[in-house]
Amino acid sequence: MDLNLKGKVALVTGGARDVGREISLALAAEGATVALNYRNSAEEAQAVVDEIRALGGEAKAYKADVADFAAVKAMVEAIVTDFGGLNIVVNNAGLAIRQKFTDSTEKEWKAQIDTCLYGAIHLAHAAVPHLEKAGDGRLIAIVGDSSRVGESGLAIVAAARAGTIALMKSLARELGRSGLTANTVSLGLVETAHDRSWVEANRDKLTKFYPLRRLGQPEDIAPTVALLASPKGSWITGQVISISGGFCMV
Repeated sequence: MDLNLKGKVALVTGGARDVGREISLALAAEGATVALNYRNSAEEAQAVVDEIRALGGEAKAYKADVADFAAVKAMVEAIVTDFGGLNIVVNNAGLAIRQKFTDSTEKEWKAQIDTCLYGAIHLAHAAVPHLEKAGDGRLIAIVGDSSRVGESGLAIVAAARAGTIALMKSLARELGRSGLTANTVSLGLVETAHDRSWVEANRDKLTKFYPLRRLGQPEDIAPTVALLASPKGSWITGQVISISGGFCMV
């Protein structure tokens, strides 16, 4: 499917690995110029940039911690300077610490909330003026289904991501007159994005929660994100779209 993203500039946070990497590649394959954000994964980010360029696309990596508002603003301004604008923002960066709630610490709460909720706020605040100017801006947040149904061991990140869902719905209402859409993609367990040893140790138990009897892969996610980013998704806004193998059906 030709999603007509040629000439669009897309920022993907956490774009160097796993789901973020696949989203970056999918947007590039549809013609978008990709600004790929990373915090620590410089080599992996550059490898994705090189892969996109080798296929004839345009991409550049940008280092920034989404929990740092000043760094996010500087990154967005650099992207606009480098590429002349910003059309698509995919907020994929996240931090999840799986543990019993009563064993968690204030420092761990803050780290997850700063990345998952404040990170979404920082990114939206910095990017929205440019997305509104574009006239067809796309703001997409990636969260886990724990934010909608709860999950043992993930109370803090679930709470932070639930706030992100409310943020996106509110921005969809507030900013729709400019042509901007804001949506959330809510994921089941994508095994490459989690502790591999924990997944392997619990695979049989985990897959029983999924009617399709398998866990997700990054390539299961990227096509829907690309659709939402495209003109073909122009009448979809304020929605939470679950890609979860049937884990969550509400």
